[in-house]
Amino acid sequence: MFQGCLTALVTPFRRGDIDHAALAELVERQIAGGINGLVPCGSTGEAATLTHDEHVEVVRAVVRVARGRVPVVAGTGSNSTAEAVRLTKGAEEAGADGALLISPYYNKPTQAGIVQHFEAVAAATKLPLLVYNIPGRTASNLLPETLVRLSRVRNIVGVKEASGSMAQIQDVIAGAPDFAVFSGDDLMTLPVVAAGGRGVIAVTSNVAPKEMVAVTEALLANDMPTARARWYELLPLIRPLNTLEVNPLPVKTALAMMGLCAEEFRLPLTPMTPATRAALESVLRERRLV
Repeated sequence: MFQGCLTALVTPFRRGDIDHAALAELVERQIAGGINGLVPCGSTGEAATLTHDEHVEVVRAVVRVARGRVPVVAGTGSNSTAEAVRLTKGAEEAGADGALLISPYYNKPTQAGIVQHFEAVAAATKLPLLVYNIPGRTASNLLPETLVRLSRVRNIVGVKEASGSMAQIQDVIAGAPDFAVFSGDDLMTLPVVAAGGRGVIAVTSNVAPKEMVAVTEALLANDMPTARARWYELLPLIRPLNTLEVNPLPVKTALAMMGLCAEEFRLPLTPMTPATRAALESVLRERRLV
């Protein structure tokens, strides 16, 4: 259903509001770059600071511009089950093709609570759902046996995996062969897809969609020499976009340097420090992106 490189899309702002012109340009650039899907309103899209109305507004705008050319998988997660249901229904009404839901954060539910949370959302929508495991942000880990159990829910079709554990990721792939496992960490794309994953939900592809698609296409075709060559060509860009500062600061700053959006964030996110910003600009200049 979903496969390849999907972009975790940034949300451009201008003077505090959603910049619809910039958003449309970003979507068109992604589609021209051959991207396999778009994921608005995730952590890269600063969803935590979007109101519910803005959330639906962004999803609707991306769906409208995409015009069915690529699937739109809206981020709709919350640490409140009722809110996750509400956001998912809103995305469905806005025309999304699927939803991505982060595991409940802060309240640290048990594995049984996590299962019931996702089951409740799945029961409230017809959309295919991807769950998102990122313990570094949520303070809880979706264990392999939990993901295997969730894979049996009719419309839970996959996971964005950012646990950082290849052992855990391989256990999920082995235990649920038809479950779509996506790398949730750009730097783990090569090993995850080589192990049987379905692709990556990427940050880097905001800046370099063609190049990230080329990596995943080669991996999915089992052309490892090509995949490795393209991976190591791209790695000098992947690393700073994902490690210089917390996501989405580097990638949104890079897009701003490229003239594609304003360098504007919502608090508590703040602009990059001068030193890390200069390091990022140096990488972009080396690659002739600015």
